[in-house]
Amino acid sequence: MIKCELGRTYDVAAHLADEIPEVRSVYSTSGNYDLLAQFQLGADQEIGRFITQEVQTTPGVKDTYTIIGLNAFTEDSVGTGPDPI
Repeated sequence: MIKCELGRTYDVAAHLADEIPEVRSVYSTSGNYDLLAQFQLGADQEIGRFITQEVQTTPGVKDTYTIIGLNAFTEDSVGTGPDPI
């Protein structure tokens, strides 16, 4: 979740979509945050470093709230996660 400086939401969304290869999707939202962005990181990437160095330094980003997805339950994610126990 990303809160943007006033008037910068479209600039931030464009930067994320065009400049950060780990972006999977960017959505506009209503409420306390302006954007919802989904990223897919490699096994060698640290989440904290990625957020602080790539997302929070994007011009126009005011605040972030990170949610980590642990499991996907939709068809498009079959075979992308760990094997079931």
